[in-house]
Amino acid sequence: MKLSIVIPVYNERFTIEEILRRVSEVNLGKEIIVVDDCSTDGTRDLYPKLNPKINKLIILEKNMGKGAAIREGLKYVTGEYTIIQDADLEYDPQEYHKLLKPVIEGKADVVYGSRFYGGEYRRILYFWHS
Repeated sequence: MKLSIVIPVYNERFTIEEILRRVSEVNLGKEIIVVDDCSTDGTRDLYPKLNPKINKLIILEKNMGKGAAIREGLKYVTGEYTIIQDADLEYDPQEYHKLLKPVIEGKADVVYGSRFYGGEYRRILYFWHS
């Protein structure tokens, strides 16, 4: 299994190194795609040092927003599964296994993580379609 991790980045000089360290520690076959959405706070100066942890680095020359950064990163995905990882340390990469489990078991086509709900996954299909 290969997991693609797209990390949209905008002015994350204080967290980019730590999130790349945490993502690199995840015990899965993975590729890390970083999309810098025209950072102006010095984040870009850190990439030469961080380059060994990044499989693909995309630098946008104009700030287009998080959605555009994600769409750009998705163009380079080669894994069977894809996770969007914010660079601000909001989500814990050690929980990727929890996100992937329902998809791998055939119980879901997509899984959305939430900072508000902890624990195991729960099905919302019937709620949205009722």
